[in-house]
Amino acid sequence: MRIGSLASSVVLLLTAVPCLAQQKNPSATAGYDPASRATVVHEAQVYIAADPASQKVTVVSPGHEVVVMERSGGWLRVFADTDVEENPEEVPMFGEAAAAQPASGWMKDKGVIGPATPQGDLLLFGSAANEEVLAEDPHAPKDAAQSAHLLYRRLDDYFPQSPLAPEAAWRSADIRWQLEKQDISSLPSAHEQASYLRPQIYEDQMRKVAKAYRGTKWEALAEYELLDNKLCGDWQGLPKCPEQEAGLYLKYANQFPQGPKTADALYNAAYREGALVDMYNVDGNRKRSDIAASRSKDIAQQLESQFPGTDDAARAATLIYKLQQGIAIYGSDRD
Repeated sequence: MRIGSLASSVVLLLTAVPCLAQQKNPSATAGYDPASRATVVHEAQVYIAADPASQKVTVVSPGHEVVVMERSGGWLRVFADTDVEENPEEVPMFGEAAAAQPASGWMKDKGVIGPATPQGDLLLFGSAANEEVLAEDPHAPKDAAQSAHLLYRRLDDYFPQSPLAPEAAWRSADIRWQLEKQDISSLPSAHEQASYLRPQIYEDQMRKVAKAYRGTKWEALAEYELLDNKLCGDWQGLPKCPEQEAGLYLKYANQFPQGPKTADALYNAAYREGALVDMYNVDGNRKRSDIAASRSKDIAQQLESQFPGTDDAARAATLIYKLQQGIAIYGSDRD
Protein backbone atom coordinates (compact mmCIF):
# COMPACT_ATOMS: atom_id res chain seq x y z
CA MET A 1 0.00 0.00 0.00
CA ARG A 2 1.37 3.38 -0.98
CA ILE A 3 0.56 5.43 2.09
CA GLY A 4 3.33 7.65 3.23
CA SER A 5 6.44 8.17 1.15
CA LEU A 6 6.74 11.79 0.03
CA ALA A 7 8.10 11.75 -3.50
CA SER A 8 9.29 15.35 -3.15
CA SER A 9 9.29 17.98 -0.46
CA VAL A 10 6.46 20.43 0.06
CA VAL A 11 8.84 23.26 -0.81
CA LEU A 12 9.68 21.67 -4.15
CA LEU A 13 6.01 21.17 -4.92
CA LEU A 14 5.25 24.77 -4.08
CA THR A 15 7.90 26.06 -6.48
CA ALA A 16 7.89 23.52 -9.29
CA VAL A 17 4.35 22.14 -9.77
CA PRO A 18 2.28 23.96 -12.42
CA CYS A 19 -0.92 25.63 -11.23
CA LEU A 20 -3.56 23.36 -12.72
CA ALA A 21 -7.18 23.77 -11.66
CA GLN A 22 -9.41 20.71 -11.46
CA GLN A 23 -12.89 20.59 -12.87
CA LYS A 24 -15.35 20.64 -9.99
CA ASN A 25 -18.80 19.23 -9.52
CA PRO A 26 -20.99 22.32 -8.92
CA SER A 27 -23.62 20.27 -7.08
CA ALA A 28 -21.18 18.91 -4.48
CA THR A 29 -21.82 21.77 -2.05
CA ALA A 30 -25.28 22.84 -3.18
CA GLY A 31 -27.09 24.85 -0.52
CA TYR A 32 -23.93 26.03 1.26
CA ASP A 33 -21.81 29.14 0.88
CA PRO A 34 -18.46 27.73 -0.31
CA ALA A 35 -16.62 30.19 1.92
CA SER A 36 -18.30 28.69 4.98
CA ARG A 37 -16.93 25.19 4.35
CA ALA A 38 -14.06 24.08 6.54
CA THR A 39 -12.30 21.06 7.96
CA VAL A 40 -10.26 20.32 11.06
CA VAL A 41 -6.72 19.02 11.51
CA HIS A 42 -7.44 17.42 14.89
CA GLU A 43 -10.33 15.65 16.58
CA ALA A 44 -12.76 18.41 17.46
CA GLN A 45 -15.66 18.09 19.88
CA VAL A 46 -19.01 19.57 18.92
CA TYR A 47 -21.16 20.72 21.88
CA ILE A 48 -24.80 21.61 22.16
CA ALA A 49 -23.80 25.09 23.37
CA ALA A 50 -20.71 27.31 23.28
CA ASP A 51 -19.58 25.82 26.59
CA PRO A 52 -17.20 22.87 27.10
CA ALA A 53 -19.34 21.81 30.07
CA SER A 54 -22.41 21.38 27.87
CA GLN A 55 -23.53 18.11 26.30
CA LYS A 56 -21.33 16.72 23.51
CA VAL A 57 -23.08 16.29 20.17
CA THR A 58 -20.43 14.60 18.03
CA VAL A 59 -16.72 14.46 17.20
CA VAL A 60 -15.33 15.74 13.92
CA SER A 61 -12.26 13.80 12.75
CA PRO A 62 -9.44 15.30 10.66
CA GLY A 63 -10.51 15.85 7.08
CA HIS A 64 -14.24 15.65 7.74
CA GLU A 65 -16.10 18.76 6.80
CA VAL A 66 -18.15 21.31 8.70
CA VAL A 67 -20.16 24.30 7.52
CA VAL A 68 -19.58 27.36 9.69
CA MET A 69 -22.85 29.19 10.36
CA GLU A 70 -21.81 31.64 13.08
CA ARG A 71 -18.75 32.88 14.99
CA SER A 72 -18.87 34.03 18.59
CA GLY A 73 -16.02 34.61 21.06
CA GLY A 74 -13.69 31.86 19.96
CA TRP A 75 -16.53 29.46 19.14
CA LEU A 76 -18.12 28.37 15.87
CA ARG A 77 -21.68 27.21 15.32
CA VAL A 78 -21.44 24.47 12.72
CA PHE A 79 -23.20 21.77 10.83
CA ALA A 80 -20.84 18.81 11.15
CA ASP A 81 -20.29 15.60 9.18
CA THR A 82 -21.51 17.07 5.88
CA ASP A 83 -19.54 14.46 3.92
CA VAL A 84 -22.80 12.50 3.52
CA GLU A 85 -24.15 15.36 1.39
CA GLU A 86 -20.91 15.64 -0.54
CA ASN A 87 -20.43 11.98 -1.47
CA PRO A 88 -23.82 10.48 -2.39
CA GLU A 89 -22.15 7.36 -3.80
CA GLU A 90 -20.80 6.60 -0.31
CA VAL A 91 -24.13 6.80 1.56
CA PRO A 92 -25.01 3.38 3.05
CA MET A 93 -28.31 1.93 1.88
CA PHE A 94 -29.03 0.10 5.12
CA GLY A 95 -28.30 0.47 8.82
CA GLU A 96 -28.22 3.45 11.16
CA ALA A 97 -25.76 5.38 8.98
CA ALA A 98 -28.23 5.35 6.10
CA ALA A 99 -30.35 7.96 7.87
CA ALA A 100 -27.43 10.00 9.24
CA GLN A 101 -27.90 13.77 9.17
CA PRO A 102 -25.40 16.58 9.76
CA ALA A 103 -25.18 17.45 13.46
CA SER A 104 -25.61 21.06 14.54
CA GLY A 105 -23.67 22.47 17.47
CA TRP A 106 -20.75 24.55 18.68
CA MET A 107 -17.02 23.84 18.44
CA LYS A 108 -13.93 25.77 19.49
CA ASP A 109 -12.39 27.90 16.79
CA LYS A 110 -9.01 26.19 16.65
CA GLY A 111 -7.44 23.89 14.10
CA VAL A 112 -10.17 24.85 11.63
CA ILE A 113 -9.06 25.42 8.03
CA GLY A 114 -11.19 26.74 5.22
CA PRO A 115 -10.74 28.31 1.78
CA ALA A 116 -9.80 31.69 3.30
CA THR A 117 -7.21 30.37 5.79
CA PRO A 118 -3.75 31.88 5.11
CA GLN A 119 -1.44 29.14 3.80
CA GLY A 120 -4.34 26.74 4.21
CA ASP A 121 -3.15 24.59 1.32
CA LEU A 122 0.26 24.09 2.94
CA LEU A 123 -1.30 23.35 6.34
CA LEU A 124 -3.69 20.80 4.89
CA PHE A 125 -0.92 19.13 2.89
CA GLY A 126 1.29 18.87 5.97
CA SER A 127 -1.56 17.51 8.09
CA ALA A 128 -2.46 14.94 5.45
CA ALA A 129 1.18 13.89 5.09
CA ASN A 130 1.40 13.42 8.86
CA GLU A 131 -1.68 11.18 8.84
CA GLU A 132 -0.21 9.25 5.90
CA VAL A 133 2.98 8.56 7.84
CA LEU A 134 0.94 7.50 10.89
CA ALA A 135 -1.03 5.07 8.70
CA GLU A 136 2.17 3.16 7.92
CA ASP A 137 2.87 2.43 11.57
CA PRO A 138 2.15 -1.17 12.63
CA HIS A 139 -0.04 0.23 15.42
CA ALA A 140 -1.55 3.01 13.32
CA PRO A 141 -4.61 4.90 14.55
CA LYS A 142 -7.71 3.31 13.08
CA ASP A 143 -8.70 6.19 10.80
CA ALA A 144 -5.28 7.63 9.89
CA ALA A 145 -5.42 6.57 6.24
CA GLN A 146 -8.99 7.81 5.85
CA SER A 147 -8.06 11.13 7.45
CA ALA A 148 -5.12 11.50 5.04
CA HIS A 149 -7.44 10.76 2.11
CA LEU A 150 -9.94 13.41 3.24
CA LEU A 151 -7.38 16.09 4.14
CA TYR A 152 -5.74 15.81 0.73
CA ARG A 153 -9.18 16.00 -0.82
CA ARG A 154 -10.02 19.18 1.11
CA LEU A 155 -6.86 20.82 -0.18
CA ASP A 156 -7.89 20.02 -3.73
CA ASP A 157 -11.44 21.27 -3.08
CA TYR A 158 -10.59 24.48 -1.24
CA PHE A 159 -7.44 25.51 -3.11
CA PRO A 160 -7.79 24.30 -6.73
CA GLN A 161 -5.24 26.88 -7.92
CA SER A 162 -2.61 25.80 -5.40
CA PRO A 163 0.56 24.24 -6.80
CA LEU A 164 -0.06 21.50 -4.22
CA ALA A 165 -3.52 20.66 -5.60
CA PRO A 166 -2.48 18.13 -8.30
CA GLU A 167 -0.37 16.08 -5.88
CA ALA A 168 -3.09 16.28 -3.23
CA ALA A 169 -5.77 15.14 -5.71
CA TRP A 170 -3.61 12.17 -6.72
CA ARG A 171 -2.75 11.16 -3.15
CA SER A 172 -6.36 11.37 -2.03
CA ALA A 173 -7.48 9.15 -4.91
CA ASP A 174 -4.56 6.74 -4.44
CA ILE A 175 -5.16 6.23 -0.72
CA ARG A 176 -8.82 5.47 -1.32
CA TRP A 177 -7.86 3.14 -4.18
CA GLN A 178 -5.36 1.21 -2.09
CA LEU A 179 -7.78 0.84 0.84
CA GLU A 180 -10.52 -0.55 -1.42
CA LYS A 181 -8.04 -2.79 -3.22
CA GLN A 182 -6.94 -4.24 0.12
CA ASP A 183 -10.55 -4.87 1.16
CA ILE A 184 -11.44 -6.56 -2.14
CA SER A 185 -8.32 -8.75 -2.03
CA SER A 186 -9.62 -10.35 1.18
CA LEU A 187 -12.81 -11.59 -0.50
CA PRO A 188 -13.14 -15.13 -1.93
CA SER A 189 -14.05 -13.60 -5.30
CA ALA A 190 -10.58 -12.01 -5.46
CA HIS A 191 -9.29 -15.40 -6.62
CA GLU A 192 -11.66 -15.63 -9.58
CA GLN A 193 -9.85 -15.65 -12.89
CA ALA A 194 -11.95 -13.03 -14.70
CA SER A 195 -11.86 -9.48 -13.33
CA TYR A 196 -15.61 -8.99 -13.82
CA LEU A 197 -16.33 -11.79 -11.32
CA ARG A 198 -15.03 -9.70 -8.39
CA PRO A 199 -16.12 -6.28 -7.05
CA GLN A 200 -14.54 -3.42 -8.94
CA ILE A 201 -12.55 -0.71 -7.18
CA TYR A 202 -14.48 2.57 -7.33
CA GLU A 203 -12.97 4.50 -10.26
CA ASP A 204 -14.66 7.90 -10.26
CA GLN A 205 -12.12 9.84 -8.18
CA MET A 206 -9.15 8.29 -9.99
CA ARG A 207 -10.67 9.04 -13.39
CA LYS A 208 -11.24 12.66 -12.37
CA VAL A 209 -7.52 12.97 -11.59
CA ALA A 210 -6.59 11.51 -14.98
CA LYS A 211 -9.01 13.84 -16.77
CA ALA A 212 -8.08 16.98 -14.85
CA TYR A 213 -4.33 16.61 -15.36
CA ARG A 214 -3.96 15.36 -18.92
CA GLY A 215 -0.38 15.24 -20.10
CA THR A 216 1.13 15.24 -16.61
CA LYS A 217 2.63 12.61 -14.34
CA TRP A 218 -0.63 12.52 -12.37
CA GLU A 219 -2.53 11.27 -15.42
CA ALA A 220 0.10 8.56 -15.87
CA LEU A 221 -0.12 7.55 -12.21
CA ALA A 222 -3.92 7.44 -12.26
CA GLU A 223 -4.11 5.41 -15.48
CA TYR A 224 -1.66 2.87 -14.05
CA GLU A 225 -3.83 2.32 -10.97
CA LEU A 226 -6.91 1.93 -13.15
CA LEU A 227 -5.32 -1.16 -14.70
CA ASP A 228 -6.05 -3.01 -11.43
CA ASN A 229 -9.70 -3.40 -12.38
CA LYS A 230 -8.72 -5.14 -15.63
CA LEU A 231 -6.32 -7.69 -14.15
CA CYS A 232 -7.23 -11.30 -13.41
CA GLY A 233 -7.48 -12.61 -9.89
CA ASP A 234 -5.89 -16.07 -10.11
CA TRP A 235 -4.38 -17.13 -13.44
CA GLN A 236 -5.22 -20.75 -12.60
CA GLY A 237 -2.27 -21.90 -14.72
CA LEU A 238 -3.94 -20.83 -17.97
CA PRO A 239 -2.25 -18.55 -20.53
CA LYS A 240 -5.28 -16.36 -21.24
CA CYS A 241 -4.68 -14.00 -18.31
CA PRO A 242 -0.94 -13.34 -18.65
CA GLU A 243 -1.41 -12.87 -22.42
CA GLN A 244 -4.10 -10.28 -21.81
CA GLU A 245 -2.22 -8.54 -18.98
CA ALA A 246 1.06 -8.35 -20.90
CA GLY A 247 -0.85 -6.53 -23.62
CA LEU A 248 -2.37 -4.10 -21.13
CA TYR A 249 1.00 -3.22 -19.63
CA LEU A 250 2.66 -2.78 -23.05
CA LYS A 251 -0.18 -0.55 -24.21
CA TYR A 252 0.27 1.56 -21.08
CA ALA A 253 4.05 1.80 -21.61
CA ASN A 254 3.49 2.97 -25.19
CA GLN A 255 0.99 5.59 -24.03
CA PHE A 256 3.28 6.93 -21.29
CA PRO A 257 6.85 6.21 -22.50
CA GLN A 258 8.50 8.29 -19.76
CA GLY A 259 5.88 8.06 -17.02
CA PRO A 260 6.69 7.39 -13.37
CA LYS A 261 5.19 3.88 -13.64
CA THR A 262 6.38 2.95 -17.12
CA ALA A 263 9.35 0.91 -15.90
CA ASP A 264 7.00 -1.04 -13.61
CA ALA A 265 4.65 -1.66 -16.53
CA LEU A 266 7.45 -2.95 -18.75
CA TYR A 267 8.70 -5.31 -16.06
CA ASN A 268 5.18 -6.60 -15.46
CA ALA A 269 4.81 -7.27 -19.19
CA ALA A 270 8.20 -9.05 -19.33
CA TYR A 271 7.28 -11.16 -16.29
CA ARG A 272 4.00 -12.26 -17.83
CA GLU A 273 5.70 -13.28 -21.05
CA GLY A 274 8.19 -15.21 -18.90
CA ALA A 275 5.33 -16.96 -17.13
CA LEU A 276 3.87 -17.90 -20.49
CA VAL A 277 7.11 -19.71 -21.32
CA ASP A 278 6.42 -22.14 -18.47
CA MET A 279 2.71 -22.44 -19.24
CA TYR A 280 3.31 -23.31 -22.88
CA ASN A 281 6.07 -25.77 -21.96
CA VAL A 282 3.67 -27.60 -19.67
CA ASP A 283 1.23 -27.81 -22.58
CA GLY A 284 4.00 -29.12 -24.82
CA ASN A 285 3.75 -26.09 -27.11
CA ARG A 286 7.45 -25.39 -27.74
CA LYS A 287 6.80 -22.92 -30.56
CA ARG A 288 4.66 -20.57 -28.48
CA SER A 289 7.03 -20.97 -25.55
CA ASP A 290 9.94 -19.77 -27.70
CA ILE A 291 7.88 -16.81 -28.95
CA ALA A 292 7.06 -15.80 -25.37
CA ALA A 293 10.72 -16.10 -24.35
CA SER A 294 11.72 -13.86 -27.26
CA ARG A 295 9.08 -11.28 -26.33
CA SER A 296 10.19 -11.28 -22.71
CA LYS A 297 13.79 -10.70 -23.80
CA ASP A 298 12.78 -7.85 -26.14
CA ILE A 299 10.81 -6.12 -23.37
CA ALA A 300 13.72 -6.51 -20.95
CA GLN A 301 16.04 -4.91 -23.50
CA GLN A 302 13.58 -2.05 -23.98
CA LEU A 303 13.45 -1.59 -20.22
CA GLU A 304 17.24 -1.44 -19.96
CA SER A 305 17.36 1.04 -22.83
CA GLN A 306 14.67 3.38 -21.46
CA PHE A 307 15.33 3.04 -17.74
CA PRO A 308 18.96 1.96 -17.21
CA GLY A 309 20.13 1.50 -13.66
CA THR A 310 16.61 1.09 -12.23
CA ASP A 311 15.42 -1.75 -10.02
CA ASP A 312 13.00 -2.83 -12.73
CA ALA A 313 15.77 -3.08 -15.32
CA ALA A 314 17.81 -5.25 -12.95
CA ARG A 315 14.79 -7.42 -12.16
CA ALA A 316 14.14 -7.90 -15.87
CA ALA A 317 17.77 -8.92 -16.44
CA THR A 318 17.41 -11.52 -13.68
CA LEU A 319 14.17 -12.72 -15.25
CA ILE A 320 15.89 -13.33 -18.59
CA TYR A 321 18.79 -15.09 -16.86
CA LYS A 322 16.35 -17.50 -15.21
CA LEU A 323 14.67 -18.20 -18.55
CA GLN A 324 18.05 -18.95 -20.12
CA GLN A 325 18.92 -21.25 -17.22
CA GLY A 326 15.62 -23.10 -17.46
CA ILE A 327 14.53 -21.92 -14.00
CA ALA A 328 10.74 -21.76 -13.59
CA ILE A 329 9.18 -18.29 -13.62
CA TYR A 330 5.65 -19.53 -12.95
CA GLY A 331 4.94 -22.60 -10.86
CA SER A 332 7.38 -25.00 -9.25
CA ASP A 333 10.88 -25.63 -10.54
CA ARG A 334 10.82 -28.76 -12.68
CA ASP A 335 14.26 -30.05 -11.57
